[in-house]
Amino acid sequence: MLLALLAVVGIGLLLAGLYLPHTGKDVIAERLATFNQRPRSLEEIELQQPFTERVLRPFIRQLADAMNRFQQARSKNPKETQVRGIESIQRKLALAGNPYRWTPADYLGIKVFAALVLGGVLFFLMTIGGQTGYAFLFGGIGLAFGWFGPELILRSKTQARQKQIQRALPDALDLLVISVEAGLGFDAAIQRLVDKRDDALATEFARVLAEMRVGRSRRDALKDMVQRTQVPDLNNFVGAILQAEQLGVSVTKVLTVQAEQMRVVRRQRAEEKAAQLQLKLIFPLAIFIFPALCVVIMGPIWPTMANTNAPGI
Repeated sequence: MLLALLAVVGIGLLLAGLYLPHTGKDVIAERLATFNQRPRSLEEIELQQPFTERVLRPFIRQLADAMNRFQQARSKNPKETQVRGIESIQRKLALAGNPYRWTPADYLGIKVFAALVLGGVLFFLMTIGGQTGYAFLFGGIGLAFGWFGPELILRSKTQARQKQIQRALPDALDLLVISVEAGLGFDAAIQRLVDKRDDALATEFARVLAEMRVGRSRRDALKDMVQRTQVPDLNNFVGAILQAEQLGVSVTKVLTVQAEQMRVVRRQRAEEKAAQLQLKLIFPLAIFIFPALCVVIMGPIWPTMANTNAPGI
């Protein structure tokens, strides 16, 4: 019995010894493989990028350049027109928070690309369907939708971002008041706000702190934040802070007053929306609820009324 047990243990150790070297990592082979790897060429690096970066983005940039040349050819002052166009697009992208990391050239190229694709697809489909007379009409409609589509998207993003900042401002002011009353400075309180919150307002304050670190004054950084957001409540808050800094008033008192005012404004807006709720419910009731009630009430008695000989039925 003992000999059989020893034989089994020996066979097991022999198999483990043969199997383990194949499962472990060979450190020397891995080091040699790293030295044997040749540097990748520029073509291989470009092929590893996604399709949008290799093909679509250069094509969109070319469309944007062609559109810029067309606009400059039509205008009397080409340079001034180009500068105004770029500044207008940058302003729109900044208001929307630039959710897609677009540059002005990308935005203009996407508008041209969407207009050409949508208009061309509708024109092609109507031509195949035999509706040649409507092909130009629907092609023009596709061009209009493709051209104004990105602008509508940015406008909706801008409105959503402004609402988010407006809703987050009262709670952010409360956090600033607590931080300042605890002994922190105004800049440290803003940093505390950036660390604790993750929304559009915290992102804007983080950008303000970053601009202040590279040498910009607090006044200029806050004014630029107001221009990037264009939220009236935030504009009033920044104006009060700058006025207090100019007149030497305590920042703690100004923050406390602003926080109380923001809470009152938020409560008033909630009451206003609650008062508008009854008027807004009329249309869903008239369209969906009342017809269903008529069916439920009149349905059971309708066969009886139809079988009677009453006049008018």
